[in-house]
Amino acid sequence: MGRSLKSKLEVSGIYLIVLIMFIVILYPLLWAISISLNPGTSMFSAKMIPDNLSLEHYKWLFTNPRSDYGLWYKNTLIVASITSISAVSLVSMVAFVFSRYKFIGRKYGIYTFLMLQMFPVLMGMVAIYLLLNMVNLLDTFTGLILIYVIGGLPMNVFLVKGYMDTIPRDLDESAKMDGAGHFTIFSRILLPLSRPILAVVGLFTFMAPFMDFLTPRIIIRSPEKFTLALGLYNFINDKFGNNFTIFAAGTILIAIPIATVFLFLQRHLISGLADGATKG
Repeated sequence: MGRSLKSKLEVSGIYLIVLIMFIVILYPLLWAISISLNPGTSMFSAKMIPDNLSLEHYKWLFTNPRSDYGLWYKNTLIVASITSISAVSLVSMVAFVFSRYKFIGRKYGIYTFLMLQMFPVLMGMVAIYLLLNMVNLLDTFTGLILIYVIGGLPMNVFLVKGYMDTIPRDLDESAKMDGAGHFTIFSRILLPLSRPILAVVGLFTFMAPFMDFLTPRIIIRSPEKFTLALGLYNFINDKFGNNFTIFAAGTILIAIPIATVFLFLQRHLISGLADGATKG
């Protein structure tokens, strides 16, 4: 077999794999959109291209008095926004300390972060539940936000620290010679140069409350505090008799804030993901 033919076969194989992955990812999305535009109520009667496209399900979510979808959306946006801002702020400061300073227990602290990445947050959910109950944070957004922020802290700190380690320390020394303090070095030098990886952390932590069902299921009890994942589950489970077309419309709308944040941060995200993979 000639080298040219072998190369063409390898390229064809790569394109075939990419095509299969693209179909596997895209097909469920197109099917969900199709169901949401179907005027019926069952996903089994829906076609890939409905005979009569309808936006009535999207309208119903926000206009029908029986629907709390708007409230769930607002709750999720509040939790996601505060979680993202809090996570980026806390992670950047902790990563800065581990990256730039030597102190007793630093090495063991890094090892602890590495070990904690091996265990899912769900392993400690019983302890977390009891702790939140002790401090009266059950059924509150504050308790939910704390779980999201602290649960993702080990992995995020490890990523950001690895990125900050690649930033030359000569910049710190030059700033110190000009009279800059620790906070100035952190805010004027490290933070701007770490924007790509912080954008990645911000996006992933923003996405978590939209995607997570189990954590709010355990923590939140009041219907007026439901997030989208929890609300949509109850929406088809016991409230409206498995109306999957309206459920599909509700899930499609979840993508809007995530896509908005992604587009806003895309300039930093691409370099952050690439550099984080090589610099972490």
